[in-house]
Amino acid sequence: MNIAYFVETRKKMGLSQKELCDGVCTQATLSRFEKNGQVPAIKILIKLCNRLNLSLADLFPKVEQASSALNQKMADAEFKLITMDYTKAQQLLQEIDFANIDNDDQRLRYLYLQGYLITLLEGETTDALFAFSQILAADAKDYAVIYNLLALTGSGMIYAGKQENEKADFYFNRVLKEIYDYRIRTTTDVWRVLNIVYNCGKFYSEVKEYESSDALLNYAYEICAENHVTYYLARVGFRLARNQHAQGKPQAEIEDYLNDARAFAKLNRNFYELKLIEAYRQELTAAAVEK
Repeated sequence: MNIAYFVETRKKMGLSQKELCDGVCTQATLSRFEKNGQVPAIKILIKLCNRLNLSLADLFPKVEQASSALNQKMADAEFKLITMDYTKAQQLLQEIDFANIDNDDQRLRYLYLQGYLITLLEGETTDALFAFSQILAADAKDYAVIYNLLALTGSGMIYAGKQENEKADFYFNRVLKEIYDYRIRTTTDVWRVLNIVYNCGKFYSEVKEYESSDALLNYAYEICAENHVTYYLARVGFRLARNQHAQGKPQAEIEDYLNDARAFAKLNRNFYELKLIEAYRQELTAAAVEK
């Protein structure tokens, strides 16, 4: 509540505390409100505001509205990240002035999104690592746990992209020690945990540790099923199909995963993933013909 604005308005109108509260409340009540932030009964506060031609909304700074708008913009950017529209997500994030964010949770969310988008759009890795480092250096609070796990995963993704697998494995291992115990509370938590589990599974797939990869990807399937979320199923199914192929599993199993992946990609209008699935199918067909 913007008590300073209340006091400023009273003084601009040339009213003393005694004059303002006359017939409404005691001067002590008004003094406790102005000096100590002790809010009086709502009926009293409304009468005081009316005398100053203020509404209650005037006492709640527009930071509240700005904060809500900021949350919405970051939520939109995060959703674009999930649906793999990375360019649009980055555009949304660039509309936010990080220097003006004074809420710790919002700052961590911005840094996580920034780090991931730099990584996925193949930007400057030092900038992404700096974003993740700021998260990991933040005070340990309950809401920071998921951001720490995302930062560790993002750091692993960077080193995996540079084929520095030993360093990548260091970060992914730290994540896996904690992710299974993380309690999912909201839909946003579901998205973030899936982000983490999928990218860990992807890494172990790429280094040919298929047992670990399959276990993580199947865990992602379970999370999707339990929480009725479909956005990651195309990626998970496609990665499992490639794992099965690499392990020489029956073609029928591979096709089942590819069919699921294609169906969920179409459902969620994930055209990027659809192209990858179709290209992979053509590769498998061409390889079968050559045999």
